[in-house]
Amino acid sequence: MEENVEQNLETNDNVHLEEHKVIDLYEGVRGLAVKILNRIERTDAYLDKLLDHEMKNSELNGHDKALLYEIVHGVTRWMGRLDWILNGFYKGQFSKAIPNLKNGLRVALYQILFLDRIPDHAAVNEAVEFVKKLQGQKSADLTNAILRNIIRSKSAIRYPDPNEDLIGYLSAYYSHPSWMVKRYVERFGAEETEKLLIANNEKPYLTLRVNAIKTTESEFKSLLDSVNLKYRSGEFLNEFVQLQNLTNITAWDYYTKGYFNIQDESTGLACRLLDVEPGMRVLDLCAAPGGKTAYLGSLMNNVGEIVALDKYEARLKLLKANNVRLGLTCVTTVESDALDYNSEPFDRVLADVPCSGTGTLSKKPDIKWKRDIFDLKKMTASQIKLLEKAASLVKPGGAVVYSTCSIEPEENFEIVKQFLNKHPNFKLESAKEKFNDEVIDENGCIQTLPQKHQMDGAFAAKLVRIN
Repeated sequence: MEENVEQNLETNDNVHLEEHKVIDLYEGVRGLAVKILNRIERTDAYLDKLLDHEMKNSELNGHDKALLYEIVHGVTRWMGRLDWILNGFYKGQFSKAIPNLKNGLRVALYQILFLDRIPDHAAVNEAVEFVKKLQGQKSADLTNAILRNIIRSKSAIRYPDPNEDLIGYLSAYYSHPSWMVKRYVERFGAEETEKLLIANNEKPYLTLRVNAIKTTESEFKSLLDSVNLKYRSGEFLNEFVQLQNLTNITAWDYYTKGYFNIQDESTGLACRLLDVEPGMRVLDLCAAPGGKTAYLGSLMNNVGEIVALDKYEARLKLLKANNVRLGLTCVTTVESDALDYNSEPFDRVLADVPCSGTGTLSKKPDIKWKRDIFDLKKMTASQIKLLEKAASLVKPGGAVVYSTCSIEPEENFEIVKQFLNKHPNFKLESAKEKFNDEVIDENGCIQTLPQKHQMDGAFAAKLVRIN
């Protein structure tokens, strides 16, 4: 039986397993966690989508759903450190272990190192039983031996010596791929890189944008006070509030009523930089999931026209539903590949382009394991094309804002520079004097960094068409 199951798991992890008896093997929080982690590692699927699917389709209670979220995000966030430790106690190459064994060990070790409320012996026993069920007694005995050995040696675990191998140390201890760490040390220096890696590993803040179409900042803050939700006002934009504790905020009546959107403050800076006004005609070139579209609509007092473009109908459906909830009526959605889209020119165009997402690692920790240096090169080729497309759709005197949720120069100012060299009819308009100097880089563009601004890393540049 074990051999058949193992073969099934080896070949079919990337599809929904159809055999009921196989699905049942992944029952409970830890079983579901391993199932999700197997798929993250072996397919192109992203953590949040897989987790969302399991949450909707499982019969877990609220407490167990929270624990599943904690374990899957935690293991993914700290996988570099977990693997460093496991590699030291595993005979052979841990990276080549059977996925069920590998992720069963990671889940147990995460609980042992990071979750105080679960006793070590309980984490070990659960892992042993789970591995035994899927892989048999031999793998279960191995799991038991490795975990008990780690628990006995917990205080003696050693990482690379930072004086001899700084990249190795930062990579293992702070759980980031070495190619990324190397780049950041060269750019920021060791101390600032360490702060960045720590910020990337923080549990994410939950930030809300007050929807001016439905309420006011003061009314909304009073509502938060009335349900004892602690918050702090946005650092740079007043419409944003950062909650001090994670909560199931979408279950609150006022979410359904559209009083707010869940949105990082960093995303608002690009919208503000676009400088829209009521009555304008605005294009959001890569609109879904639609947070920026909605904020632009609010800044325009719901007057004028925003065309929200996306090539996937399913994503536009979500965007439309969100706009209905928020009371936005000025948005028209268009299903089209951005590069094929043609129209009369717009007053403003937002080109919030697909990017590496390295500014969002606290929210999406799987990104750091799914990206490599070659992805950056692929991304930049499409980013320049999208910026040129955006530029072709703006009126003389109008403006394009190019933005990303990346902290990589190749995707940010390097793209802007490349564009300006080829398009003398555009000029870069500095964001200085319109925004706090803290978020302005040396080129007059917006650049936020997680370790400096307590928000996602994001970039935005305003390009004005002269003629």
